Amino acid sequence: MALYDYIGALRLGRRQYQAAVSKGEYPYLPVLDEILSNTDIVSEVNLGLQDIPLERVVGTKTQGRTQAFASNFMPLLGEKTEFGAKWAYLYDHQIEEGIHDPIVAYEFMNRYYVMEGNKRVSVLKYVHAYSITATVTRLIPRRSDDLDSRLYYEFLDFYQVSFNSDIWFSKEGCYSQLLEVLGKKPGEVWDPDERSYFKATYEMFDRVFQAKRTEEIEMTASDAFLIYLQFFGYSVVKKQTESQMKRGLDSIWNELLLKSHGGQISLVEQPEEAEETAPSLLNWLKPSANVEPEMLKAAFIYTKNRENSSWAYGHELGRIYLEECFNHKLQTLAFENAGTEAEIENAMSLAVAAGCNVIFTTAPLMTAYSVKVAIHHPEIRIFNCSVNESYSSICTYYARMYESKFLLGALAAAMNESNDLGYIADYPIYGMVANINAFALGAKMVNPRAKIHLKWSGLKTHNCRRELEQEGITFISGDDMITPDRGTREYGLYHKLPDGTVENLATSLCDWGKFYERLVQMICHGAIDLKGQKGRRALNYWWGMSSDIIDVVYSENIPIGTKRLIHFLKSSIKKGGFPIFVGPIYAQNGRVIAADRNENGLSPQEIINMDWLVENVIGEIPDISAFKQEMQPVIRMQTEKAKDSTAEVHAGENTGISRS
Repeated sequence: MALYDYIGALRLGRRQYQAAVSKGEYPYLPVLDEILSNTDIVSEVNLGLQDIPLERVVGTKTQGRTQAFASNFMPLLGEKTEFGAKWAYLYDHQIEEGIHDPIVAYEFMNRYYVMEGNKRVSVLKYVHAYSITATVTRLIPRRSDDLDSRLYYEFLDFYQVSFNSDIWFSKEGCYSQLLEVLGKKPGEVWDPDERSYFKATYEMFDRVFQAKRTEEIEMTASDAFLIYLQFFGYSVVKKQTESQMKRGLDSIWNELLLKSHGGQISLVEQPEEAEETAPSLLNWLKPSANVEPEMLKAAFIYTKNRENSSWAYGHELGRIYLEECFNHKLQTLAFENAGTEAEIENAMSLAVAAGCNVIFTTAPLMTAYSVKVAIHHPEIRIFNCSVNESYSSICTYYARMYESKFLLGALAAAMNESNDLGYIADYPIYGMVANINAFALGAKMVNPRAKIHLKWSGLKTHNCRRELEQEGITFISGDDMITPDRGTREYGLYHKLPDGTVENLATSLCDWGKFYERLVQMICHGAIDLKGQKGRRALNYWWGMSSDIIDVVYSENIPIGTKRLIHFLKSSIKKGGFPIFVGPIYAQNGRVIAADRNENGLSPQEIINMDWLVENVIGEIPDISAFKQEMQPVIRMQTEKAKDSTAEVHAGENTGISRS
């Protein structure tokens, strides 16, 4: 029996050898001594006896018997050799009693190299064991700015609190995300029971993941495990049986596929782009017939109250318009004050229980739970108001508000006799920085000396209007909409006169009603196909002036020449003939943006993830900690996505967004 299995292992080794040679790769086990010949080791740490994951045992410490093994640790020497006989003996011992003697290994960059016990490793890899007991010495290289070094030092920090060597991520920041999911503070040391529970949970997940994975998915088990925990929560996952974990993994497999392929996002910038493809798409609910509005029941979920939040109030007006647009055949429900994870969960549970088959979650904060509900209820269409989100189980939608802000900037500069303009923003999320920069560029186009004084109303402590008043600035761009409980006229672009009265000049308008009307029409016509896109791409609807979703409404008191200018610019933007972010653009730090771009200007990815301000903006983007507590998670999420996108661009990979 052992001889038969040795021949099987030998076949695997020779196959791996030939594959490596054909690719021009080194066909034998890598040798740590050779790897370290040009490496500065700053510390050696004796870790003692440990169970180490076999998948991370990749080579041998010294030259020795390295050529007796292929790079997958399978043997290369014939079955009649002394080597073959010893391997077969170890195999029999493993089957009858198990291998208990620890090997001796060195760990370098979270990979293990065997000093004593190569054949034991080979046998256990052949029988698909998960781990092996080893006496381990860790070799720590000098820290550098190389990505592998940064990842390794993040791993070392994680190891210091968890004493876990199994987890290895391919991206920066994942260890801190894992600690957050586990409810652990940075630096909080785990007790022995916590380590055991976590190790057992991960080992089970790794078995399930490895059994299911195919060549399609390009992701490590640790990367997949983090996503799995983010969907289901550690308190649930650690109690799952293997069969429950398998079902859970099956339910999110399409999302893992999408993530592993770079999170390809199809950015639909015109409603017509989706509608034109409708005949070739599968209808989600009824493949052979259209859906009527009365067959739909839509829920709208807001983070705040409609009476005191201009954002919630704008979407509420859209909900009311939607009912009227379809002569109240389409039934809608509204859920307010869903600002925490528990409140979001409760609101969406109520919407599902009420029989809603379309749910609009109107804030980026709701994205994660929207995906969870979509996975558990694939019969429900869920739309989340955000952009640059890479999930194929939901659709996202957002408005290109920066187009209207450019017009307001041009109008403000044309009306103001001085060079100083004010801009009040709330939080630096999802296009807000693009709005600020577009306003500044619009003003600069009309008045090259225009300066934009930026204030943030989302800070923990602020007094934006008083500060602008003290600076003598009277032309200000504020909130786009007032709320029912506020009687102020300080909204949109306004001029504050010396006597304290306010003259409203113009305001940006996002017609959420038309946005929702288009989305519902597309649902009814079968133009939104989630089944066909799952695992392949994420649909983001990002509409602007050309879709009649965005507009600028201005006062009749504006001079006729200024009106003509704004009308001309608006018409040009709507026709696609006037891209706003065309280089060269100069940032505050003197960096030249898009200097060598063609007439199309910055890409959608660059616009959405802007983290810089143009040179004529006076102000800064404050640190996340300065903003109100309730918005910090959303700002952090946006920042992390921007970093990921930037890293992919620098690496020369797919940026993740394509125009559909």
